[in-house]
Amino acid sequence: MFLMATAAIGPGFITQTTVFTASLGAAFAFAILISIVVDIAVQMNVWRVLGVSGLRAQELGNKILPGVGWVLAALIAFGGLIFNVGNVAGGGLGLNALLGVDAKVGGAITAAVAIAIFLVRRAGVALDRIVVVLGLVMILLTCYTAIVSKPPLAEALRQTVFPAEIDFLAITTLIGGTVGGYITYAGAHRLIDSGTTGVQNIRQISGASVTGIIVTGIMRVLLFLAVLGVVVGGVTLAAENPAATAFQAAAGELGLRLFDAVLWAAAITSVIGASYTSVSFLSARLRGEGRRRGLITCGFIVVSTGIFLLINQAPPTLLILAGALNGLVLPIGFTVILWAAWFRRDLLGGYRYPRWLLIAGVAGWAISLFLGWMALGSLGKLWS
Repeated sequence: MFLMATAAIGPGFITQTTVFTASLGAAFAFAILISIVVDIAVQMNVWRVLGVSGLRAQELGNKILPGVGWVLAALIAFGGLIFNVGNVAGGGLGLNALLGVDAKVGGAITAAVAIAIFLVRRAGVALDRIVVVLGLVMILLTCYTAIVSKPPLAEALRQTVFPAEIDFLAITTLIGGTVGGYITYAGAHRLIDSGTTGVQNIRQISGASVTGIIVTGIMRVLLFLAVLGVVVGGVTLAAENPAATAFQAAAGELGLRLFDAVLWAAAITSVIGASYTSVSFLSARLRGEGRRRGLITCGFIVVSTGIFLLINQAPPTLLILAGALNGLVLPIGFTVILWAAWFRRDLLGGYRYPRWLLIAGVAGWAISLFLGWMALGSLGKLWS
């Protein structure tokens, strides 16, 4: 659950929330509400189908139609690579603010730490413990900043239901940054690796899937309120590192240092989550081969870091673009999940899939497809 949540609560998550709060103000609350609703519908279906079947997403796809799984794996791995470039960039931003080092040097250091985590013995146990601790640290520090920034709670609550503006790119980016691309499968694949599968574990699987979304939702709301209080106060956020400006304006020098810790913790956990899950798509045969998988995962991190060092895009732009692209990939992978739930009961061991959950999944799929289409024009403008 925390792997999924901390994979989602990355530097992209922080930057996206900050930038859209600055541009939309209290109206961004509506986008957060819609994204959380869609996230829950998607995540509950993905975790239940994969958990009950005991199959990873690409394995399930190949069972439905040979080759589909590998197409999905290619899309997810590519999306994970793009997102990981943004994660490394976010780590560079965090260390730049914390230590004053160049952002590219900071990104390389972040990648090196992530690689070290994957190379240690019993990496699976270390992985679980590290993401839980860092996830809790992120939430507590952001909660403190949200309190001291004194946001207009009444206005935010009103615009959650009656927004002054609706931004399709913002909603698509939020969904993509929470359950899009590799993030959708991060926790589910970890459950499969731990052996928590089958009908007998449905209660645990479902509970973890919802809890993961709730954790990310709480973090999103806290960060939104923290930034909203700053923006309403008349502070202009710096384009090169908007979230740092917000934390500093809310809590002074202490706030800036808190942000440094939050951003770097978010970056390192997201590099871990993105790399782990993306590599889990590359080969089903790597299951149980910890050492070999660890080396391939380290290679994935190295490639991500190399791309970050070579391209000439500002980290905030990369982070928003990555979330939007993953939001566009979401309907493709989710189609495989819904198809298995509706038509391939044999792949679920004869399990009778809940009709209400299937209907919620189809509704979430339709909404994500619509939002992705509406956001395409804005995505082109963002890159240019």
